[in-house]
Amino acid sequence: MVELEKAYIAGIVDGEGTVTLMKHHKNETPIPFVSVANNNLKLLQWIKQRCGGLIVSKKKYKPQHNDSFAWSVRQDRALRFLKEIVKYLIIKKPQATLILKKYKVVTHRAGKYTPKMFSDKMKLVAKIRELNQR
Repeated sequence: MVELEKAYIAGIVDGEGTVTLMKHHKNETPIPFVSVANNNLKLLQWIKQRCGGLIVSKKKYKPQHNDSFAWSVRQDRALRFLKEIVKYLIIKKPQATLILKKYKVVTHRAGKYTPKMFSDKMKLVAKIRELNQR
């Protein structure tokens, strides 16, 4: 990605996106997760082409609603993505910076956590959720 594309995508993440730690499976600890929800599928395909990830169609709750889609990346791909765009983020910069600085420190590679390690990780999750409050 060229710098202009990174800045543009960062603006989309700031305005339409989510930067958080989230469980993918119920029995695992939260992992880095970045998503953008939008009605414009071409925009999300453009982002996917440059950054990888996954696009899913979101459920319509009323017939008059437009089709909606969500692009997302998670785990190490989300960390690499955040490293690329963090300097261009404004609103989501605190979450991205905290995840980039602390996630690997509080995450045990083998997945077996002592009570202290688990507590440290959950404190990071709570801090990210606090930053995501409007």
